Amino acid sequence: MEKILLSGDEAVARGAWEAGCLVAAAYPGTPSTEILETIAEHYREIDSRWTANEKVALEVAGGACIGGVRALAAMKHVGLNVAADPLLTLAYTGVRGGLVVVSADDPGCHSSQNEQDNRHYAVLSKILMLEPADSQECLDFTKVAFELSERFDTPVLLRLTTRVCHSKALVRVGGRGEAPVKPYEREVRKYAMLPAFARLRHVEVEARLKALEEFASHSAFNRIEWGQDKKVGLIASGVAYQHAREAFGDGVS
Repeated sequence: MEKILLSGDEAVARGAWEAGCLVAAAYPGTPSTEILETIAEHYREIDSRWTANEKVALEVAGGACIGGVRALAAMKHVGLNVAADPLLTLAYTGVRGGLVVVSADDPGCHSSQNEQDNRHYAVLSKILMLEPADSQECLDFTKVAFELSERFDTPVLLRLTTRVCHSKALVRVGGRGEAPVKPYEREVRKYAMLPAFARLRHVEVEARLKALEEFASHSAFNRIEWGQDKKVGLIASGVAYQHAREAFGDGVS
C-alpha cells in the first residue's frame, strides 16, 4: 500500500475523497483552512466551495446529505459557535448520506481569540465524535465517520487540534471508494423540525445515544496499550495521547 507524507488537514481531505464524499463546504480559519484547500486542488470529484460563514457551510453540507450524498463541513473551533444552530437541528433530523463536521480546535491560542474544547458540542448535540491523534487516524477516522454517520443516522463531529492539523506523517492511502447516491425521499416528519415532529425525533435521538454507547464500548478505536507497568495507566485521546507517549514511553499502560 502506498504511503505519502500528509498533514492532518491533508489527511482529512484524502479521507473524504477515499470515502466517496461528493460535497465539501467550509469557511476559512486556521487550523482548518488546508482541508478545503486540499480538496479543491487535488480532489476535483468533490464539489467544494467556500461559504459566507460556518453556518452556511454546514447548511450546504447538511442539505447535500439530506439529498443523499456524502458531505463534509470544515471550520475552526470558534466557527462551530456560528454553526451551532444547524448542528443541533441536524442532530435531531439525522442524515441520509453521511455527514461529517470537522472542528479544528486551537489549544494555546496559536491563531485564535480564545480556547474552546469543542468536544462539549458532541455532548450538547448528542452526536458521535471521533478524535484522531495523528495523520493516519485523520484519514482513517474521516472514512469511518461517513460510515458511522449513515449507520447511526447522525452527523459525526471530527475533532482536531492545531498540532494534529499541521503535523506531517507518512500515511497509508488507498483509492477512491464509490458511495451510491441515495434517492431523495420526502420525509416531513424526519426533516421538518416543527415542535410536533421534533418531540418525536427526540425519542430517536435518545435511542441513538444508547446504540452509540454500545458501539463505543466495543469499538476498536478505543484500545488498551499495555506497558511495562500495569499498575499505572493513562487515559488520553487526540494529541494528548502523543504527548503522553512522548513523556512516559512504554513505562506505563
